[in-house]
Amino acid sequence: MNFSIQTEVLLNNLLISQKALSTKTPAPYLQGIKLEVNENELVLLTSNSDISIKLSIKDESLNIESTGEILIPGRVFVDFIKKLDKGIVEFSVVDNNVLKIHSHNTDLSLNLLNVDDYPEINFYLNDLPIKLESKIMKSVIRQTTFAASSVENRPILTGVNIRVENDKLIAIATDSFRLSQKKIDIQKNFEDMNVVIPSKSLDELSKVLEMDLDEILIHLNSKSIVFEYGNILFQSRLLEGNFPETSRLIPVEFPIILKFKLDDLAIAVERASLLSMKDNYNSIVKLSLKPNDEVEITSNSPEIGKVVEEIDPIEKVSTTPIKIAFSSKYFLDALKTFNSSEVYVKFTGEIRPFIIEGTDDQGLIQLILPVRTE
Repeated sequence: MNFSIQTEVLLNNLLISQKALSTKTPAPYLQGIKLEVNENELVLLTSNSDISIKLSIKDESLNIESTGEILIPGRVFVDFIKKLDKGIVEFSVVDNNVLKIHSHNTDLSLNLLNVDDYPEINFYLNDLPIKLESKIMKSVIRQTTFAASSVENRPILTGVNIRVENDKLIAIATDSFRLSQKKIDIQKNFEDMNVVIPSKSLDELSKVLEMDLDEILIHLNSKSIVFEYGNILFQSRLLEGNFPETSRLIPVEFPIILKFKLDDLAIAVERASLLSMKDNYNSIVKLSLKPNDEVEITSNSPEIGKVVEEIDPIEKVSTTPIKIAFSSKYFLDALKTFNSSEVYVKFTGEIRPFIIEGTDDQGLIQLILPVRTE
């Protein structure tokens, strides 16, 4: 095997492929990057227990003299390529177990791993994939994965439920204390689907979607899902089990609706939570709608003191006063997902879940369970 390529081109692709490199596995071959040199392309392949990435490089700077496949220690290889000067870098294999790398005045001999140990990884592509704008896919990930559980005692809740029904794609994540749901319109030219994707896999996919490409294709099979993005195939395993039915948890009637400027609301909640910031995850604040239509956001710490924030809603629909307590972290996390400058906070009761919706965020709902304080 013998080829050369522009250093920057190789590095840009390596930085993507390394996202699927395994660092904790006892199997050394999964810490490697498989290079396949074909007649007109260079293929990079990486995999861990959750995701696999395959990149096909067909750059004009790629010059292939002989083909072959090798398995390179991943981290060392990426770190070395990062340090090379710009220009052409040359690769050749000696005695089937040593990779020679030459660039300008730099030479490196790198011992190879046994390529025969690397597992066969298939990326199944459908004839009728789901097509989405990449910026929409990135937005769906940003607005949902944060609400997935980080606790492994219910593995199914560590993922995001992606469903396609009729002409809608629905993404749902919940950790039992909060829920995020995003619905988007799609063109209907494929079968319905209902899968659960690990939230960490989607977060890694979001990092891949930094390239300025318009479209992403989604291919589904029984055990995995493949996202096709330019020259990248990004495959994730699916979580087994049934995602809980969440539609009944989302209220549909709201006797109390408050509309706020998002920034004003976020600042008020953030300031009110400062007294208990040392335990931010359990920082509890209370929102009170007074009979005189004033809204107070308060927090109380017996050791430190009490803070009271007054905020005027832009609009109000209410038949009764309300006092409700909730996690400030969950509330602020939810507000960060909106692109709107104004949001509605809708209540059904003091111990019932409430939802947040943005004026310009069609199809996005954030739901939070209140906290009992008495």
